Amino acid sequence: MQGMTASDPVDCMKYVVVTGGVLSGLGKGVTASSIGVLLKSAGLRVTSIKIDPYLNSDAGTMSPFEHGEVFVLDDGGEVDLDLGNYERFLDIALTKDNNITTGKVYANVIEKERRGDYLGKTVQVVPHITNEIQDWIESVAHVSADGSSETPDACVIELGGTVGDIESAPFIEALRQFQFRAGKGNICFVHVSLVPVMGPVGEQKTKPTQHTVKELRGLGIIPDILVCRSEKPLDDETKSKLAAFCHVSEEAVVSAHDVSNLYQIPISLYEQSVLSKVSNHLGFKVPTKLPKLDEWRAMANKVDTLENQVRIAMVGKYTGLSDSYLSVIKALQHSAFAVDRKLVIDWIESTDLDPNDRTEKYDEAWQTIRSADGILVPGGFGNRGVEGKIAAANYARVNEVPYLGVCLGLQIATIEFCRNVLNIEGANSAEFDEDAPVHAVVFMPEISKTHMGGTMRLGTKPTPFLVDDCKIRRLYGGVDHVDERHRHRYEVNPDLIEKIEEAGLRYVGKDETGERCEIMELEGHPYFVGTQYHPEFKSRPGRPSPPFLGLLKAACGQEI
Repeated sequence: MQGMTASDPVDCMKYVVVTGGVLSGLGKGVTASSIGVLLKSAGLRVTSIKIDPYLNSDAGTMSPFEHGEVFVLDDGGEVDLDLGNYERFLDIALTKDNNITTGKVYANVIEKERRGDYLGKTVQVVPHITNEIQDWIESVAHVSADGSSETPDACVIELGGTVGDIESAPFIEALRQFQFRAGKGNICFVHVSLVPVMGPVGEQKTKPTQHTVKELRGLGIIPDILVCRSEKPLDDETKSKLAAFCHVSEEAVVSAHDVSNLYQIPISLYEQSVLSKVSNHLGFKVPTKLPKLDEWRAMANKVDTLENQVRIAMVGKYTGLSDSYLSVIKALQHSAFAVDRKLVIDWIESTDLDPNDRTEKYDEAWQTIRSADGILVPGGFGNRGVEGKIAAANYARVNEVPYLGVCLGLQIATIEFCRNVLNIEGANSAEFDEDAPVHAVVFMPEISKTHMGGTMRLGTKPTPFLVDDCKIRRLYGGVDHVDERHRHRYEVNPDLIEKIEEAGLRYVGKDETGERCEIMELEGHPYFVGTQYHPEFKSRPGRPSPPFLGLLKAACGQEI
């Protein structure tokens, strides 16, 4: 095939399929995102698809302990956290159709069967389910994700789970068939595997990768590139053995060893010629100069050189599992880069701050709060640890410590203000206490009380600013309104808003009706801000979320 340059049109869609073997959690999502960065740096328009082989229609009803955070898209799709990685790395905006689940596929096929679309045929996994998967991939791959009307040049597809899993089988078969639909020169298979080190000698073991590649080949897919996860770089002997037994060249065996920070991974892959390997396979030329990759390298290197710390206390109830707050962590990091600080997150279990039920870690937790430069209460559900979060908001307000409350964090701050400034005894949220004498936070009337999945206020909504000047509006650049992503069932009680604002806690942004509170800001405080929406979902490495940037600026004593 005649090679193309960055300025040449792509004759047809190029696909990179990332699969995983041995065990989950190896970093397929980051690998897929990093390859996307390399493709984009070469001048290609890139989109991505995440395949999740579970029966859930989406991630919306899944526990953070089960699957990490639920990432929310512009169209209200509740999806796997890997789509957040794609959006952040590639600076794109995906839709719910970019997340394919077994539940979605089977629901579509069953609906077609009920309509009679299959003309009386027996509906089977092959060909009906596998065809549905292929049609879905092909359709979504051609939808622009970069804000333009241009069709993407390349689509990076990540298959969740592990090769050999029963639930992955229909997708593996669909992808096997898809390679012929796409055309041999238009699809590249990347397999991520584990190379563990065993014994006192520290020998890198290749058998797990050999077995998973054998399994994959037995299913009809031959990997073009092996990305081998390890603590240290693969030695030459390991590469030779993997090449010999896995039907790839030594050059196609890539070391995915530990690096200093996440943003170094695309650089590491580039230095191992992954971009040239993919380009040779897919038939496009890589430009001599890659300014986007140079920018990425500069950012990755900057992260390694930051020395002065800023400490943010994260008060939540999933502190033992950082993936539950992955986008919040990334938003904090992006903002820390912007203020030239090394981020330190002090994780505080909110139950340990509860003054009414002192745990053995109570004193330690409060000591940590007092030493923090800023306090953040992220989104969440349920009443566990609520009083601890209220106590944290109170401390931040009274002691003029920079505070950001996201979703629940805004509601928490409102409850605290009602109790301790307005002296409304027993003020609470209807979510936590239906019998409370006063509900500072109420259930939104349009939300279903019988169905959980997809029934919240979801996706991007406009929030007009109602004041000419305030810290948060300045951070957004003085715009008239902001478009941010939502995920909530409860809201500040409209009946209390006037009384709250008279006391100094202003809701400077409301929804288009002027009734629903979206942004709060406390007058006379260095930074006491809450957002009903989730600004973390739109934060990018080079374009940090304004509310998070404000928290970091205030925490560092910088002017807003």
